[in-house]
Parts: sequence; structure tokens; C-alpha cells
Amino acid sequence: MVKKKVESEKKQKLRIKLCGYDHKVVDSSVRQIIKVVQRYGAKICGPIPLPTQIHKYSIKRSVFVNEDAHEQFETRVHKRLIDILEPKAEIINALRDLNLPAGVDIKVKTG
Repeated sequence: MVKKKVESEKKQKLRIKLCGYDHKVVDSSVRQIIKVVQRYGAKICGPIPLPTQIHKYSIKRSVFVNEDAHEQFETRVHKRLIDILEPKAEIINALRDLNLPAGVDIKVKTG
């Protein structure tokens, strides 16, 4: 009996996670999503900036002559998290039709 009450009180939410190499593109995508959600009047939690992942690579410049010389490269992955509380079907359809720029990876979870 107690479990049924807890399940019915549990609210539905939509969690959107955006990842990209360029933080400006990720932030503009977040702004577009927030505008769409606010148009339909749902509650938003976020955007929450997650820690940036930095991948560093070191490659030898040449094999024989300059063996000690290396080139360093790095890639940075910027992440943002948005929670939409109590989403409606209209919001999900509007987000599905949204055109976001290339270079942004989107993961959507329901919970």
C-alpha cells in the first residue's frame, strides 16, 4: 500500500544531456531548448554545466632525427544537463522537430 502511494507521487521528468566540442554551440542549443520548453509553460531545472572532459594526446614529430620532440594535442568535451519537470506530449513533439546545429550530441532519458 505504501509503495503504490510512492509510485503515484513520483513525478515524471525528461533529462536532456548535451555534449559538444565547442561550448558556444552547446550553449546556443541549450538556449533553443529552453525557449521551446518555456513556450509551453513547463518547469525547467538547469542548464547545469557538467565538468569538461579533457583528452590529451602526445605524438612523436619524427621517428629518427628528432625522437625526443613531441606534439601535444587536446580535445575538450563540454556538457550541459537540463531537466524538464512534468513534460507534456506537445513539448516532446516540439523538441523532436527542433533543428540543432551540427556538432552537438543529445541524449534524452525519461524517468
